[in-house]
Amino acid sequence: MKFPRRDFLAGAASAAIVPALAWPARADNYPSRPVNIVVGTAPAGTPDIDARLMGQWLQEKLGQPFIVQNKPGAGTNLGTEMVVRATPDGYTLLLITVANAINASLYDNMNFNFIRDIAPVAALVRTPLVMEVHPSVPAKTVAEFIAYAKANPGKINMATSGNGTPQHIAAELFTMMADINVLHVPYRSTTPALVDLLAGQVQVIFDTVPASIEFIHAGKLRPLGVTTTARLDVLPDVPPVAEAVPGYEISAWQGVGAPRGTPPEIVDLLNKQINAALADDGIKKRFADMGAFPIPMTPPQFAQMIAEQTEKFGKVIKFASIKPE
Repeated sequence: MKFPRRDFLAGAASAAIVPALAWPARADNYPSRPVNIVVGTAPAGTPDIDARLMGQWLQEKLGQPFIVQNKPGAGTNLGTEMVVRATPDGYTLLLITVANAINASLYDNMNFNFIRDIAPVAALVRTPLVMEVHPSVPAKTVAEFIAYAKANPGKINMATSGNGTPQHIAAELFTMMADINVLHVPYRSTTPALVDLLAGQVQVIFDTVPASIEFIHAGKLRPLGVTTTARLDVLPDVPPVAEAVPGYEISAWQGVGAPRGTPPEIVDLLNKQINAALADDGIKKRFADMGAFPIPMTPPQFAQMIAEQTEKFGKVIKFASIKPE
């Protein structure tokens, strides 16, 4: 299921125009009752924590409770569909994750079209990944790892947190661009994948920085590169993967969306409040502690980012013949 960028941008534009005619709700009396933020993952995970952090800010600024409602299942699709079917009045929001852009190509028969049915409200944060190997791997750099993989095709085990996860997409994008052949070993989550990497049962993984940084500092894992185009403050000695693989860049990211048809006045109000939160030093520190950094955007800018990411991930999914578990 692929959605061209121009179709997405056109859909986002129409979503901003239609509600002005169809719905009387306006920003001057919004919110007048509690607002639900639907999170498509289980409680206590990063999306849940971020949604609660942002919900607390919005509650303090707008004077009504912003209640996080977890709806895990089907790779976040259950929660997304719940928001798609909700009344577009600003009282049901979606915590968008990178999984939404991945799922647009990963799943063939969804009951909704994410690009058409969800209006982007605001981007939140980007979370870089780090490419790391077990110390038994002789490579000390990304370039050396590529050479090592080419000399040992199909013999290197590459762990991921599961088929179609951001970590999997990051790894497959790397193998595609580096033109190497490794063996994909999917796990049910990051934790068992890291356990086997630490034991040397698998040799390489792309993972979030917070999940791995203590093992890196302890010398139990060797970082080769970060997936952003610039170095990270928390890993200043680790270069971007892109220095060895030009054009490589990928991160996990999150944002907020609403059902298509949500009044533009409400979308704009929420966007301004969320961007104000992202500029707050306290909020920025909270995100930094989780290995993320803010990416404030307007709704059209967020729409463009989602469209570009959906297209990019679609190419990787097709190349690697990735199927949902």
